[in-house]
Amino acid sequence: MVKYRLWGIRVGLYATIAGVLALAAIILWVLALSWRPTDRFAFQGLDVSAANGEIDWFAVKRGGADFAYVRATAADQRDPRFEANWSAVAETGMRRGASHAYSLCRLAADQANAFNTIVARDDGALPTALELDFSDDCTARPTAPIVLDELRRFITMVESHTGKPLLIKVSKRFDAAYGVTLAIPRPVWAMQDFFPPDYPARRWRMWQASDMRRIDGVDGPVHWDVVAP
Repeated sequence: MVKYRLWGIRVGLYATIAGVLALAAIILWVLALSWRPTDRFAFQGLDVSAANGEIDWFAVKRGGADFAYVRATAADQRDPRFEANWSAVAETGMRRGASHAYSLCRLAADQANAFNTIVARDDGALPTALELDFSDDCTARPTAPIVLDELRRFITMVESHTGKPLLIKVSKRFDAAYGVTLAIPRPVWAMQDFFPPDYPARRWRMWQASDMRRIDGVDGPVHWDVVAP
C-alpha cells in the first residue's frame, strides 16, 4: 500500500512540474510576441511585404513604429502591395524605405531594372534595403565570386538610380556562405531574434530583433527592427 501511495505522489509531482513548465512556456511565448528592444534604441520600426496582408498603418504608428521598410520587388517581380503600403506609410508621417528581396536564380541586372522601374527616386526616402537570404523557390548556389560580382552590379545600378548608398540586410547563413559583409562595404542590417547579432564582419547599423512580434494594425507576426544607437 505504501509503495502505491509513494508512486501516486511521484506521478502527481511529475504532473505538477509538467504543468508549471507548460504554463511558463506559454507565458514566455506571450511575452515574446510583444517583446521589443529597450528604449536605448531610439528608432524602431518594421519591414513588411505582401505576405503581411492589408495593414492599418495609423495603428502601426500608434504602436510605436517610427519607420517602415516596404518590399518593392522580389527577384524581378513587383510586390503586389508595394504601392498601397508605400503611399499609406507616407500618409502617417513615418519615414519609409523600399526593399528588394534578391534571388540567386535571376540576373542582377534584371532585378535592378525591375526595382528601378517600380520605385521612383525619392530623396526623402530611407536608403534602399537589399535583402539577402536563401529561399525555398531558388536552389541555385553559385560560387562566391559570381555572387559578389552580381551583387556589386545590382548595387551600382540601384544606387545610381536612388542617389544614395543602399543597406544590406543579410542573414547569418547567407553571410557565412558568401562573406558579403566583409567583401562589400555597405551599412549592414543584421538578423537575430532577441539577442544582438555578432556575425557581420562590420558593426551593424540596423538589427531585425524579432520575426514574431505582434502589433495592432497587422494580422500576424511582423519583423521588428531597430537602428543602432
